[in-house]
Amino acid sequence: MQVLKFVFICLEVVLLFNLLILVHELGHYLAARWRGLVIERFGIWFGKPLWTKKINGVDFCLGCIPAGGYVALPQMAPMESIEGKNEASHGNLPPISARDKIIVAFAGPLFSLSLALVFAVVVWGVGRPVSEKETTTVIGFVHKDSPAEKAGLRPGDKILEVDGHRVERFSGVGDTVMWRILRSEGETVPIKVERDGKVLEVAPAPIKQRTKAWERKGLRQIGIEPAFTPMIGQVVPNSPAARAGLKPNDLILAVNGEKPVHYALVTDVIQKHTNEAVVFRLERRREVLEVSVKPEVPAAGETQPKIGVIWDDVGRMSLVYPAPSEQIRVSVESMISTFGALFSSKSDIKPQHLSGPLGILRIYYILFESDQGWRMAIWFSVLLNVNLALINLLPIPVLDGGHILLALIEAVRRRPINVRILNWIQTACAALVIGYILYISFYDAQDFPWKRNKQDQAPEIRFAPKNESTPAPAPAK
Repeated sequence: MQVLKFVFICLEVVLLFNLLILVHELGHYLAARWRGLVIERFGIWFGKPLWTKKINGVDFCLGCIPAGGYVALPQMAPMESIEGKNEASHGNLPPISARDKIIVAFAGPLFSLSLALVFAVVVWGVGRPVSEKETTTVIGFVHKDSPAEKAGLRPGDKILEVDGHRVERFSGVGDTVMWRILRSEGETVPIKVERDGKVLEVAPAPIKQRTKAWERKGLRQIGIEPAFTPMIGQVVPNSPAARAGLKPNDLILAVNGEKPVHYALVTDVIQKHTNEAVVFRLERRREVLEVSVKPEVPAAGETQPKIGVIWDDVGRMSLVYPAPSEQIRVSVESMISTFGALFSSKSDIKPQHLSGPLGILRIYYILFESDQGWRMAIWFSVLLNVNLALINLLPIPVLDGGHILLALIEAVRRRPINVRILNWIQTACAALVIGYILYISFYDAQDFPWKRNKQDQAPEIRFAPKNESTPAPAPAK
């Protein structure tokens, strides 16, 4: 079953990813047909074709390098370095106007934006799953000896501002806690929090995780986690938790009468009461229950007493229904914020921290693996299509924005740019773009499961079977 699930998810990822490319290139194709341009080839992906078919004089093909697509238009700027040698000679083809070139080039990004709008309407109708930890600005856990702990931040503090910017969520790009920390450039990060009705200001000095020379460089962090209701992901067989009747998806409302705002705080309570039972108040299918669990030392994997649960790292999920215009706006603002960070000389965020085709495929796979994967994948497709449109509008030869720029130059000069010069420019830019894709793919490949060090994996916990039984959870009073 696991193999079939893996194959099915991979098929979903490939189909959706190809849909994004297909719609973008379809925009170029239809615009070229409308303006009467000669069309030689409609290609999805690059490299040697795996499949090809000629329809109405146009070669439709699927390449072997999953990094984009193209429509071969010999009357536009030469793209032989990517599309291959054109059969038609530029000298034998009628010239086209700069306006036609701009229309054809702009059609791709326009279709990507249109597809983003379609996906946004779908998300508006079916909803987007969000977790507590994504929407809150409350601190759930402060790592020991971290900059946040040294600055005096505590679990339960509500973050109001980071680096002079108001924050509305914990994660993501834009007005979020994590982004403003990553995006900060000073020696300290000014943070304004609300605690017990009072507003306090602290300024932790961020640190960066050390990485190896071939890994992505670490980004700024201060050692805080968002608040969310702890939820059990798995229960270890034969463990005290299993005998006490705890089950996956149980939400922990209180531990020994105290409300935890992060599963790490539950672990802290257990470690402080290793020789006595810990009372859990939990929610299961809208029913509130109470159960007592006494920690035990596992038979293998750990030397400290445990109750035998593996915590879910997402927590309680809910559906939101953002309007299409809001989704597009947030996507555009995220893109602008990202470019602002990339072009800032003092920012730690560099081109290596972006994701290429491999990274995007990995994100889609992770999204499809979750219970609400199809909803998450559709929402992510809104962001990705907006990014695809805006990136392609950059005035870089080879990209659509480059074609528009060259057409504008041609319109101002009132004569076409020399074909040899165009070919040299396109080839040089194509080499840079392909080089960057390979560069970012090198880092993306390190995020796949095969790059898992044994020391980074938690030891497997096992408990010896016991005949004794524990009373089932009782309804809370």
